[in-house]
Order: sequence, then C-alpha cells, then structure tokens
Amino acid sequence: MKHTSTFWPGILSALLLVAVTSVALAENYPQFRGEQANAVTSSPLPTRWSDADGSPTNIRWKLPLEGEGWSQPIVWDGRVYLTAAVPADPNAEAATRPESNDGGYGRDRDDLVNVVYRYRVQCLDADSGRVLWTTTVKEGKPPMPRHSTNTYATETPVTDGKRIYAYFGMNGVHCLDMDGRILWQKDLGTYEMRADWGTASSPVLLDDRLFLQIDNQQQSFLVALDAASGDEVWRVNRDELSQYSSPFVWKNSLRKELIVGGMVYRSYDPATGELLWQLDMNKGRSSATPVAIGDRLFVGNELRNRGGDDDGGGRLYAITPGGSGDISPPNNSMHGEFVAWRMDDSGIQMASPTLCGGNLYFFERQRGIVHCVDAETGRLEYKSRVPEATAFWASPWTDGKHVFALDANGNTHVLDGSGDTLEIVAVNTLEQQAWGTPAIADGRIYLRTVDTLYCIAADGE
Repeated sequence: MKHTSTFWPGILSALLLVAVTSVALAENYPQFRGEQANAVTSSPLPTRWSDADGSPTNIRWKLPLEGEGWSQPIVWDGRVYLTAAVPADPNAEAATRPESNDGGYGRDRDDLVNVVYRYRVQCLDADSGRVLWTTTVKEGKPPMPRHSTNTYATETPVTDGKRIYAYFGMNGVHCLDMDGRILWQKDLGTYEMRADWGTASSPVLLDDRLFLQIDNQQQSFLVALDAASGDEVWRVNRDELSQYSSPFVWKNSLRKELIVGGMVYRSYDPATGELLWQLDMNKGRSSATPVAIGDRLFVGNELRNRGGDDDGGGRLYAITPGGSGDISPPNNSMHGEFVAWRMDDSGIQMASPTLCGGNLYFFERQRGIVHCVDAETGRLEYKSRVPEATAFWASPWTDGKHVFALDANGNTHVLDGSGDTLEIVAVNTLEQQAWGTPAIADGRIYLRTVDTLYCIAADGE
C-alpha cells in the first residue's frame, strides 16, 4: 500500500511536468525578428521546400494575400497575425502593389496617394492558415507618398499576448484585443520623409510600454505610449533625419536600454526617455536593427557615398554595458572603454544581422554578398558572393545550425552555419517577389511574398 500511495502522486507529478514542458515548448514570435529581436529559434527548421505544381514539398499551407505589405507576420499561441494595406477598389490593386526595381520610381507617386486604402490586421490559425478574423482599423487615402518598392504596411506589429499593436507609419498606431476588437488608436502626426521613400520602423514593447521611433525630415522623435491606454508617457526629440531601423531593447547585466539607430546611435532609459549614451557612426544611414548576445550589443549602419549630407557610415561596433555620455572612442580609435571593437566598411545595409555559431551574419542588398564576422573579436571570417542570389532586403534567420537568407525573387539560400567558409546547403525557389522578413516558430517558417503567405514545415510535422 505504501508503494501504491506514492506511485500515483509520482505519476501525476510526471504528467504535470510533461504538460508544463509542452506548454513551455510552444514558441511565440511576437515582434520583428522574434522575442529577442535576433531571428534565432531553437527549433530545427526545414532546409528544403518547393511549391512546384502537383508536388509541393514541406509546404504545410499557403494563403493568397490581398493588398500590400512587407511587414513580418507575428505568432502567438497558435495564431498568426499580419497587417496589410488593401485598396478599397479591387481594380486598383495591380496598379499599386510594390515593384521590384533597382531603386528608381516606376510609377507616379501621386497615383498612390489618390488611392483609398483599407488598413487591415488579420488573424490566422497557425495549423491550417484559416482566416479567423480581419479588422479594418482605418480607411482613407494615404497622408504621404511612398517609394514604388515600399508599402503602406511595412512596419511589423507587436503583441504581448494581451493586445496587438499595429503601426502603419503616418497612418497611426492601432491597438486591438486578441479577438480583433479595436481598443485604442493614436495619430502621431504626418511628417515629410526623405525623398518620399515612406516609413519602415517597427514598434517594440517593454514593461507595458510601446516604443515608436518617428524619424523624419521635420522633427524626429522617440515616444513611449502606455500599452493599455495609448496615453503618451514620454517623448524626446531626436537630432536625426529620416532613419528606417527599429528600436531595440537591450537587457544586459546592468540595466534595460532602448537602443535607437541613426548617424549617431543612442541609448535611452526606457522608463524616462533619458539619454544614457551616444556613439558617433560617422554619418551613414540606419536601416538594419541591432542585435545582442547578453552583454555584447552589435550596432551598424549603411555606408553612403552618393554625394549627400549623410555620406559616410558603414561601421559595425560591438558595445559593452555601462556606458554614459559620448562613448565614441577618442582619436578615431577602433576600440574604447565601452567599445570592444569596430569594423569599417562592414557591409551592413538593409538586412539586420543574425547570430549563429558565434558569428554574425549579414547580407548586402544589391550585390548578394554575405559577411561572416566573429562576434567576439570582430574578425572577418569570410566575405563571399552568394551564387545566383539577387538583392537581399529581408533579414536572415537561423536555427543555430543553418543560416537562411531570402532574396528579392523569393529564393531562400540556406547556408551551413558551422564553418568559416561559405557552404550552400540548399536553394529554395518560390519565384515571387519577397522583401519581407519571415517569422519562425515551432519549426515552421512563415514566409510572405508579394502574393502569398506560406507556412513551411517538415512534412509530417
């Protein structure tokens, strides 16, 4: 009897442990580039897939998409959320969808600002791709032009599991509950953007506050909103013009910091907006979002050399915690008290870096080149042209074994993440324009092209 009386509690404890473990294993992907904003998952990902007619491989489901949007899907508790800007007139959709070109304007931008758009948030079942709900948060003509390759839904939404926060640039920020009901909306103003390129910076959450970087040509600012009400908690003006990277929350061993890019990188106290430190990037343009490993923060911006006021940049820095004031190394040194190392002409451009096997991986836009840098020392392990790759606008992701990079034509190049030389494991072709960064959760890749949202998973998963 003594054995029996201890056996069942033991079984119940074991079952409870299994249940808790199963819940813990459910992976969410709540913001741009995931929970830690590093595009890293611990779940093995499929390395090969195909949507070939009659014989799709590792395509769990696919959903035709309406409208435009380079925003990344996000994942929470078995649901996928994504945003889109959908022309109210279906006949206008083909004429407004983003183009793929070499940087010129393929259409008159006035055509776009005269189109009535419906700004939507959509929720899907992650297992089947079935649409659970769709909410239009705003309808009207855009308040500003955009580049013909950009969209009016480029910013990735964010969730805390209680609410969804969808930011559509100058079309405002909109908060919904998890069933699609609008809770609050806030107009943060309309400001001119550089060369009418449009907006791209995604919001982040920390401690029930929503942070948005509103950089523009008139008066850039960083703002913190109360996540429950949308009320403004603090706002600080920024001495920057239009920038496109997203804020990054750095949780190091000393404190929490809100890192914001530009020609000068800055760290702010998330509680108050107080400036903690700044780092001179030697001008340049900030499009890539930072990444961190514990007490090592990596920030970089794009080299500009087109005769503009921002000519310069291209630096990549490794930062350590505790800095205050101006932490730029004196006398143009390659390191300083809070700078572990600096790399010049780094190759950082639009795509944000990811971390695999102790190395940073980042990809150039037009030339299809990958850079692999030792994260500890800043040593360049290799720099190679990815065979047959087109431009890289989307940011790479990793499962700790492979590095995945999506090019503009919908080709995903899978790299071996364990070596110090370029080794291509696979190239997966979808033959659709793709500029948005995918989401990854529970061994699945949620990949958005101009036409379709794909859920890619190993057959049998």
